[in-house]
Amino acid sequence: MKLARAFVVGVFLLVPFAAEAAMQKSFEVSGWIPYWRVATGTADVLPNISTLTEVNPFVYTLVEDGALIDNGLIDQEPWLSLRRDASSKNIRFIPTVMTGNSELVHALLSNTQSRIALEDTLANLVKESGFDGIDIDFEGKKAETRDYYSTFLKGLKMRLKDKWLMCTIESRTPIADRYFGTTPPPDATTYANDLKAIGKYCDRVRIMAYDQQGIDLKLADEAAKAGLLYAPVADPRWVEKAILLAAKDIPKNKLMIGVPTYGYEYDVTAYANNEYVYDILWSFNPGYAMPIAASAGITPQRGYWGEIFFTYTGAGTSSPPLTDTNNSALVAATSASTIASTTNSNLTFRMMVWPDAESVRQKVELAKRLGVRGISIFKLDGGQDPAIWNVLATSAKAPARAALARALKLGSVGEDVRTLQMILNADAATQIAASGTGSLGSETTRFGALTKRSVQKFQEKYGLSKRGAAAYGFVGPKTRAKLNELLQTL
Repeated sequence: MKLARAFVVGVFLLVPFAAEAAMQKSFEVSGWIPYWRVATGTADVLPNISTLTEVNPFVYTLVEDGALIDNGLIDQEPWLSLRRDASSKNIRFIPTVMTGNSELVHALLSNTQSRIALEDTLANLVKESGFDGIDIDFEGKKAETRDYYSTFLKGLKMRLKDKWLMCTIESRTPIADRYFGTTPPPDATTYANDLKAIGKYCDRVRIMAYDQQGIDLKLADEAAKAGLLYAPVADPRWVEKAILLAAKDIPKNKLMIGVPTYGYEYDVTAYANNEYVYDILWSFNPGYAMPIAASAGITPQRGYWGEIFFTYTGAGTSSPPLTDTNNSALVAATSASTIASTTNSNLTFRMMVWPDAESVRQKVELAKRLGVRGISIFKLDGGQDPAIWNVLATSAKAPARAALARALKLGSVGEDVRTLQMILNADAATQIAASGTGSLGSETTRFGALTKRSVQKFQEKYGLSKRGAAAYGFVGPKTRAKLNELLQTL
């Protein structure tokens, strides 16, 4: 996942496929385990794997000849133990293929022969390794690669057949917010991703809703005018904008909100009147930040954008004398701003900001409110806030629903009808509708003609009834028993 470098604030502001035939949890949680932290990542995930719907080993890299490099030795331990445990719990095991080489991607996909070869390579990898699918994370693509990439996804999906095709793509910020206060360039709406095609060919679409930094000039301007620090990894307000924009072209039941667990350290320059310029130094796990705060006697606090932060003076800063001695998270920022305003100069300090379990909980609630499929966490490597697992086991868990206890038929009304529709919608072969009333996330309490037809498809699939039989389209004891069995997996 690409990490950006720097930004400026203040006066310097310039329809589902066959892979969904298996029953799945209604709210999904997937997570990437990076190959460079395989030991700690798998050790962290294994005891908590039941909270996930899918696990993504972040291991494969696309290289010059269209081949794949397995950076993580996925055919060895500890991946094998993780994979066995995931399989026993019906949790998808889908590795990621990543590249940020835009020239390479364009060269491979714009050539019919090399594109087809890559499709075959990926499909064969999934088949021969017995993976549940593949996650495509080709970042930084060129605009001229757009149609070739869509064709590649179409061909790959065809070759994968009943396996899952996951697509991880960059977020988009609405033009009015991205270029707030400035004139959008002529190519502002020229994109490398065709969201409609991606929504068509991919079974899940993970939006990398992180590394926000200064991309939303409207939110940054609001902070600057109020003289507030603002250096988010992922402000929920921005995330909501990005997801709603994506949802115009991608079905919500395929959309996953990317959620970060890492933070950033910034070198911040304070100018007069609480104006700040931010320069990213590096990313980190929370365990790196807390000792620094403790050694400085500083208490981190939650920023108004929902993440934890604190400021301090460190090596390479102009180290202002502390005019605020309450050891708050703002101690260095307050001192630097006060001196800069008094002397009409500038001073630097450090700022560390990162998400914690509460930040993740906020993203879970946002995903539920927006009605998307779930969240995808980057990354699970043992370095994130350990309380995240409790959030995933509680707030991310779908509320238990009562088993179906009565016969249901055309005209029936009640919450058990909604439960029936949820079960039917969890399988593409029996879904009530692809969108609108009765679709996933929009289930109703009324048993209508569409529900009856879906029940009939369900009965045909499991050999419970057939056309012409009295029970065809009627939820009697046998059909209800199978429905209740599948309800346990939701």
